[in-house]
Amino acid sequence: MSDSAEGRDRPKILVLATATCAYPAADATGQAHLHYSANTYILRVPSPVLFPDDFYYRCFEKGVGGILVMSCGHECPYAGAFEKLLARIDRVKMGLKERGIAPERLRLSAICTVCTKPFLKEIAEMEALLDREAKEAVA
Repeated sequence: MSDSAEGRDRPKILVLATATCAYPAADATGQAHLHYSANTYILRVPSPVLFPDDFYYRCFEKGVGGILVMSCGHECPYAGAFEKLLARIDRVKMGLKERGIAPERLRLSAICTVCTKPFLKEIAEMEALLDREAKEAVA
């Protein structure tokens, strides 16, 4: 559940949440009435490996501040998908660096179905990173 007024002027955080693991954690977070800011957008996906490299670059070009890829990790139900995702994220991070975008703005984490605290922690850490970058840009 997100706070309605908070986050309107903050950079957007996109969460790619796997349908079998991370999305249920997001749902459990809402059911527990735990809050994260309104600048967080959760997209339920079968597997983040389906998104090509260009997807991430276009997100940042269109103003997304950070992307959290929350997957099942090595417990992914699709054989070889997590290993391919690891390789893709590494490759995209190199591409982000070449484009002058901090690679830390793209994060991959394994989130289980009941991991509400780790789910919130990932969002909070991304918000903190984006806040630091904004303050450094002003200074």
